[in-house]
Amino acid sequence: MAALNLRFTDEELDALRKRAEAEGRSMQSFAHDAVIAAINEHNRLFNEAAAHVLRASEELNRRLA
Repeated sequence: MAALNLRFTDEELDALRKRAEAEGRSMQSFAHDAVIAAINEHNRLFNEAAAHVLRASEELNRRLA
């Protein structure tokens, strides 16, 4: 498995530590899941936008075909 080193300010690291502790999780697990959630949210937003464009241009695309 590949590794990634991230840099945080002291304040960011402290906030990360506190959030992870509040959830009873390791900082690594908490940070990993946060990154995966951000990736998934980006993909969801992209897919929503693509679906919207397809719906909005459906009639035009039908007439151009």
